Amino acid sequence: MTEQQTPVLTPPVQPTAPKGPKKKHKGRGKTIAGIIVAAAVAIALIVLVWYFVFRDTTALGDPMTTTVYRGSIQSTVEGYGLTKAKDSATITPGTGTILELFVQEGDQVTAGQQLYRMDDTVARDAVADAQETVDNCQKELEAVYEKVAELNIAAPHAGNLREVADIQVGDTVSEGTTIAKLVNDTKLRLSLYYSYAYENQIHVGQSAKISIPAVMGEWNGTVEQINKVRFVSPEGAIHFEVVLSLDNPGTLTEGMDASAGIVAADGTAIYPYENGKLEYYETTEIKAKASGPVESVNLLDYADVAAGQTLVRLGAQDTDAEIAAAEESLKAAQEKLKTANEELAAYNAVAPIDGTVIQCSLTAGQEVTSGQGQGITIADTSVMTIEMQVDERNIQYVSTGMPVDIDYNGNYLMGTVVSVSMTGTAENGMSTFPVVAQVENPDGLIMSNSYANYSFVASQSNDCLLVPTVALKYVSFANMSVGGDGMGDDGMVDGGMMVDGGGWRLCPSPTPAEPRRSPWRPWRCPCPADLPAAAPWAAAPWAGTGALAMWSLSRPTRHRTTPFWSRIPPGAAPRASGRFPWKWACPAPPRWRSSAA
Repeated sequence: MTEQQTPVLTPPVQPTAPKGPKKKHKGRGKTIAGIIVAAAVAIALIVLVWYFVFRDTTALGDPMTTTVYRGSIQSTVEGYGLTKAKDSATITPGTGTILELFVQEGDQVTAGQQLYRMDDTVARDAVADAQETVDNCQKELEAVYEKVAELNIAAPHAGNLREVADIQVGDTVSEGTTIAKLVNDTKLRLSLYYSYAYENQIHVGQSAKISIPAVMGEWNGTVEQINKVRFVSPEGAIHFEVVLSLDNPGTLTEGMDASAGIVAADGTAIYPYENGKLEYYETTEIKAKASGPVESVNLLDYADVAAGQTLVRLGAQDTDAEIAAAEESLKAAQEKLKTANEELAAYNAVAPIDGTVIQCSLTAGQEVTSGQGQGITIADTSVMTIEMQVDERNIQYVSTGMPVDIDYNGNYLMGTVVSVSMTGTAENGMSTFPVVAQVENPDGLIMSNSYANYSFVASQSNDCLLVPTVALKYVSFANMSVGGDGMGDDGMVDGGMMVDGGGWRLCPSPTPAEPRRSPWRPWRCPCPADLPAAAPWAAAPWAGTGALAMWSLSRPTRHRTTPFWSRIPPGAAPRASGRFPWKWACPAPPRWRSSAA
């Protein structure tokens, strides 16, 4: 029997209609991402809570100990300031070409050492012109001063006034007006002519007898001057001039005839060719050298006056303006001369101080222009200054001469305050005062225009007991009592918290486990598993025994091994504990330390 297998016909596949664009499910990706982020945050919180609350931290290591010692406690002020060389100078060249350059950056130079050379022909001409202008202005100013001085018209020498002008107070006198003629009649002069035959027998200083026929008398005279002129008489004889002088007894006057006999060395009497006439020894015409109104007059014909005696006083007229204008012109000319000399010096500059070339922007053959900032800077870095800004709270502790500790890139130096400004600068509600300190820098360690840290002692207490800062714990001394013998050997109770005399805080625990602590919260200890949730703690067997104990209560949780313990004094009601108000307090047997222990 043959089985026939009926072929199975596969139904024809119908063509699939083209699908439209696939719809996007908006918001699904954002929801998934949010769930992931929330889960990550929750896991992180759980890990943090476990780490800081429930993690067992039994291994704390051994406590550190140290010895109390005596020393000083200082209050210091710290900051930073800008360093500068105590002495520095910048030399800038004039306009021209640098012919030679003798230094470069880093070179040591001494005062007076030449730095570079330029062609200074133009600069020298400028200096000469400026100097000439100054000289002229100086002469003009002196002339004005002399003019002002001439407002007081005085007698140039002693004598007798003649031919005085008619001047009254209030009149205006112009420059050049003749005031009077002043004659010196205390002495008289006589000019005579003698034959050249006696040329070698008459000399200056030789005595003579002067006879005056009008008064029929003789007076002693002296040869004052010999002039080798050629006077020819009508008879054809040649004569030279001899000038004689004599004192006036007060009865002689100009114009009188007179003759003089001179005795030669051999005793021969020598007489002049003819008589001469007496003249006043000195005659001066007094003129006004300035213009102005007459303020006072002392003029009388034939009045005897002394040298320097005031004859007429004139008032000032525009003289103040002339003086001011002349002084301004002189000042401007002097400034130009100073500038010209500085430019000349810049053409062949020398180092003004000893020091180091810290900056040089010049090269040989370079064309430079005056005032363009090109030049050489020299600084004496053997002594540096540090410019500090000290605020208004600490400026009272700073004074000149006080020491300052300087920290420059790890190098410690000692400086001294050299100046303290009394004027502050207010900014952002705080005033700062400039303070300058000076520090020796022989090795060139400190560089200019850099920053250095500083500190100085504001106040200091000596002979203090010192302990490390890590051994200190700040507690409130309110309601604090001292146990034991009153010296704190057994510890102190701070608001119900027992603080051990050795610096350790005791922890409540019914087990012999050592106290443990967390780095950021109070002590915690194991909680017994059989502690009732609301045990009556008022009937605690140790209450009122006089023992020093620390009371800590906490609500038991399912994490019995590491509950959070909060402080509560005996007799107080249960309360929320520390940083976790959801953990309500409940009584627990304390681990206590007897005062007799």
